[in-house]
Amino acid sequence: MTDTTHLDRRTLLAGAALVGGSLIVPAAVRAANSDIAPVLAAIDKQLPENIARIQDWIRHPGIAAENWRMDEACDYTMGLLRDAGFEMVRKMPTDGQPGIFATLDAGAKRTVGIYFMYDVKQVNPAEWSTPPFEAALVDKPGFGKVIVGRGAINQKGPEAAFLAALHAFRAAGKKLPVNLVLVAEGEEEIASPHFHQIVRAPDVMAALKKCDGIIIPTAWQSANGAVQINLGAKGPLEFQLIASGEKWGRGPKGDIHSSYHASVDSPVWHLVQALGTLVGPDGHTPAIDGWFDNVRPLTAREKQLIAQTAAANSEAEAKKALGVKMWINDEPWQASLERLAGQPTVNIQGLVGGYTGEGGKTVLPGRAEAKLECRLVPNQTKQEAETKLRAHLAKRGFGDIEVRVSGGYDPTETAESSRVIRAQQAVYTRLGVPQTLNPRLAGSWPGSVFTQPPVSLPAGQFGLGHGNGAHAPNEYFVVESSNPKVAGLAGCTAGFVYFLHEMASIG
Repeated sequence: MTDTTHLDRRTLLAGAALVGGSLIVPAAVRAANSDIAPVLAAIDKQLPENIARIQDWIRHPGIAAENWRMDEACDYTMGLLRDAGFEMVRKMPTDGQPGIFATLDAGAKRTVGIYFMYDVKQVNPAEWSTPPFEAALVDKPGFGKVIVGRGAINQKGPEAAFLAALHAFRAAGKKLPVNLVLVAEGEEEIASPHFHQIVRAPDVMAALKKCDGIIIPTAWQSANGAVQINLGAKGPLEFQLIASGEKWGRGPKGDIHSSYHASVDSPVWHLVQALGTLVGPDGHTPAIDGWFDNVRPLTAREKQLIAQTAAANSEAEAKKALGVKMWINDEPWQASLERLAGQPTVNIQGLVGGYTGEGGKTVLPGRAEAKLECRLVPNQTKQEAETKLRAHLAKRGFGDIEVRVSGGYDPTETAESSRVIRAQQAVYTRLGVPQTLNPRLAGSWPGSVFTQPPVSLPAGQFGLGHGNGAHAPNEYFVVESSNPKVAGLAGCTAGFVYFLHEMASIG
């Protein structure tokens, strides 16, 4: 199979696209055609080794949630950065897992920031069709040849594609059009509790201050080739609620026979009752005291962008991808997208108490635990959310329930007029990729560490290509695309070449 997304050399090398009947030739391509052609040729030549690089990275996992192989994963990632041409690569200690600070000085006038994560989510191998860290190459109907493995799309595939672009520049004998400052963490999958310690180190801060913006490499094309450019992301608050008879002072210290529930309180029911106060009777609207006090409603412009997104994307495809038949309250497509961008959430990830094996065990458990996360929108903050959560529980008689916050950060917002957003629009337009502006990603990434003071940088995501299954079994990333509308690894890599050139020249 071949990657059909970037094979039209006449269009890509000329940098021209027909938009509304007008021929658009961006400044970046006019200035850099002679530089881009040999880089694209190098990408094609290096495709086998670029595929192998992703596979090998997946085979070197680190799971922060389990404190599993993290130092090894960090060291491996540092080696990848050195191999790609970063001159300075430094491990950054934190109060948790280590991060990475790296720079590449190309002698350019402008500097671009890059954010990486090297940790991955937990796995249950029994749920996978191939071992999750084997990085098997599999033919996937409708997409082509894919790598299946934990971290394939989130985020090692796209990040490796960015590194492949740097390898291609060097193989072609071409200097990068921008300097690079890269920061990486190993705790993204536990809501980045210590990432600010890396970013606010004086030398890292000084380097980031020179950047025109920062991106996390992605590969988010839909099956029809369309992409969304996100102007922000919700912020998470990850926490556990733990009810125990010992701390409550009621109920058993450990499991006892279930017959005693006639005279002994249940910590499990205590937790369930506490959970029931966090949302309203509809089961989804947050009911924590004061939760909506600072929530900024969607602006008229944001609603306009959502309407455009609804018109440009298939509701049926979205439902199929999620495995759902209807949205909350049976809302229409556009209303559901407005809720997705504008409403904060309180979600139960998991709920465990007592015996969960085969058959019954007739016990009254002495302990129960729930894992939750909240998604926050402007102008909420992580600290505000945590404070209100604790006060809400205490006010209702649940102050004994232990609240363990494991991570979180504020929502992210980036101006539509920033270079990092306009550069994405220019590249997608040039390559004929359908695009929409999205006010806010419903998921989270620690972009607020960059967008808020003292760093104050525009931040976003960029990338061609496709993958799916983040946090789920059989996660995959397309490396050789059979879909002419979707980029494979070579097309994804070429997109980063164009993006760096655009960032170098855009006004």
